[in-house]
Amino acid sequence: MSSSFDRRDAIKGMAAVAGASMLPLGSARAQTPKGKPIVLGLTISKTAAAGVADHADHLNGSILAAEEINAAGGILGRPLELKPVDVDVLSPESCQAVIRKLVDLKVHAISSPFLFVPVPAMEASVNYKCPYLHGNTQRACTDLVAANPDKYSHMFQMDPSEVYYGYTFPKFLEDLSEKGGWKPINNKVHIIQEQIAYNQTISKACQEALKSSKFELAKVTDIQYPVQDWGQVIQDIKRTGAGAVMVDHWVAAEYAAFVKQFQANPLKGALVYLQYGPSQPEFLTLSGKAAEGFVWSTVLGVYADEKGSAFRAKYKKRFPGKVMGLCYTGGGYDIVNFLAQAWTKTGDPDNFKAVNDYIRKTPYRGVCGWSYLNNARQEGVHFPVGTPDIDKGMGQLYFQVQGGEHKIIYPYGLKETGFKPAAWMA
Repeated sequence: MSSSFDRRDAIKGMAAVAGASMLPLGSARAQTPKGKPIVLGLTISKTAAAGVADHADHLNGSILAAEEINAAGGILGRPLELKPVDVDVLSPESCQAVIRKLVDLKVHAISSPFLFVPVPAMEASVNYKCPYLHGNTQRACTDLVAANPDKYSHMFQMDPSEVYYGYTFPKFLEDLSEKGGWKPINNKVHIIQEQIAYNQTISKACQEALKSSKFELAKVTDIQYPVQDWGQVIQDIKRTGAGAVMVDHWVAAEYAAFVKQFQANPLKGALVYLQYGPSQPEFLTLSGKAAEGFVWSTVLGVYADEKGSAFRAKYKKRFPGKVMGLCYTGGGYDIVNFLAQAWTKTGDPDNFKAVNDYIRKTPYRGVCGWSYLNNARQEGVHFPVGTPDIDKGMGQLYFQVQGGEHKIIYPYGLKETGFKPAAWMA
């Protein structure tokens, strides 16, 4: 998939959602939903410089869910209608404006993949208080919810916050070295950190977690988006010589440039972890064979179990010829289905308080695992750090690129395959 948003695909998808009520469900024809639509607003970046690939994934997952719901008779006999509105995820003014527009449209709920400046959007929603489900993955955002529970009672983060990328990394290294087939050249960790708050938070959490781990911090190197040349960074990695390298960045195209340069001049034996960015479909397309062996993770990812595999197959059939992202495709799909469940159980999509209470109190098992939101932050509980029970939290999935595909290697209860030492680690 290209990083640019294809408006024609979106229009076709919206038309398919509108017409899905005429499709049969299995061998029997479901009753056509009638009456006033239930409207779900979406914040979808179509034209901005950042976030487009993930946002396109989120919209596609939402389209698939809405088609299935309308084909099965809708919600309470009414059709579900999606209203995506363009947003610049890096602009506070745009993030606030998109919510105001959705409020003006009188939507019954808001679904958002993420906004890098979420607080203005939160503020724009507080007087309306329709359910607002998102994947911002920001602890600063959910801390605000905890500090102001009445004001933000309608804000729900389906996944755990970004701090767990830092908290979990030393545990991942320990488990992988003890029983996962990785033999570190030393127990040092080199962090390459980007300067936006999201990445800084992850870096600080990792540094803190390393203090109680058998691994230790070797060095922190700063980078600034956009990274024009990774050559100096790679020389720094080689000089430092740490057994594990965390590249704490977020842009898939820049990661693609990094892996190509690193493969040409690697630090032999080092495990190299790329924080989240490889999840974006363009990473594999741009990297080609150079992506092989690199590790990355996501706190919001489509499982490879029976439920997740069924979704992957349906998604690929619905959107053929595109590389499937494994994060926000499932996130968008789960939000639509969770809202449909809440609207059905409460019986009134206009009763925002009742729907919000249902979402807060009801754990939801989607294709990305369990969302338990009945906590002060109203954010998903993390597995394995937030809870040791895989059925009480959402699993942070660690992937390795193997054979040109992303394969889950950790946590072990969710893995598809084992870790394989990369070519430069031999």
